[in-house]
Amino acid sequence: MNPHLKGRHFLDLAAVDAASLRLILTKAAELKQQRANGQLPSMLAGKKLAMIFEKNSTRTRVSFEVAMMELGGHALSFNGNELQLGRGETVADTAQVLSRYVDAIMLRCHSHDKLRELAENANIAVINGLTEYSHPCQIMADILTFEEHCGSIKGKTIAWIGDGNNVAQSWIQASALFGFRLRLACPPQLNPLPEVVQWARNLGADIILTQFPQEAVKDADCVTTDTWVSMGDPDPETQIAMLAPYQVNEPLMKLASPKAIFLHCLPAHRGEEVTAEVIDGPQSKVFDEAENRLHVQKAIVLWCLNVI
Repeated sequence: MNPHLKGRHFLDLAAVDAASLRLILTKAAELKQQRANGQLPSMLAGKKLAMIFEKNSTRTRVSFEVAMMELGGHALSFNGNELQLGRGETVADTAQVLSRYVDAIMLRCHSHDKLRELAENANIAVINGLTEYSHPCQIMADILTFEEHCGSIKGKTIAWIGDGNNVAQSWIQASALFGFRLRLACPPQLNPLPEVVQWARNLGADIILTQFPQEAVKDADCVTTDTWVSMGDPDPETQIAMLAPYQVNEPLMKLASPKAIFLHCLPAHRGEEVTAEVIDGPQSKVFDEAENRLHVQKAIVLWCLNVI
């Protein structure tokens, strides 16, 4: 880490130690309870977060903006074309300029390399709001949700069904750091990156890759998935056809533990990756999960700014 950095980056779960991740979750739960009690501590008074969106967003944008507001800070939101970054200014120059104005930057973009370049050239904290490689903020909210309903995630079994995408890769990183079993059912053409899986296994993670959703879901404590087509996918028709056997439906959920929960990072396409009966059913915790983005985002910013 740059010794002159005025804060800590949150780029990937793999780049943060397990104790810090647990601290963030503990603080998120505390902040959630305080909010429920009508308490909004001004822990970020005078702090400013620049949010840059190259990809559309509902939960990431609103949760970060409300997080800053409720903790007494301010959030400035830009789409990629509103900044000179969208007209050819270098990432390095943008990083240095924003470092003079704000206390942290949240970037939601297509390229993980761009995120890293921003972090390497900023003198302030940089947060990954999503790249094609990973989505760490989402998984922290997912784990908070799981633990609210099912207790400690350590030693439990999580089943991922569908595309081995950025969200799946953050689940893989989390499995090594939080000590849960992870079963991923993906078409072979859409498996997660081998190096991500190997990184986690090198740390002792219990990970199984399979082509068969039934094998992944059997006795699982949580079943989770994502949309079959992400923004920018070049061939959505082929992707949908490839993933058709990976729909999460009631027969599949019945193979999981009777107390299993269903998670989805949203937005969802009912009738594609999940049926309405599952996502709107009693096992679904997707709206708790969406709410928890707010509480986790608060804790992440506090950690990045060395407040906790």
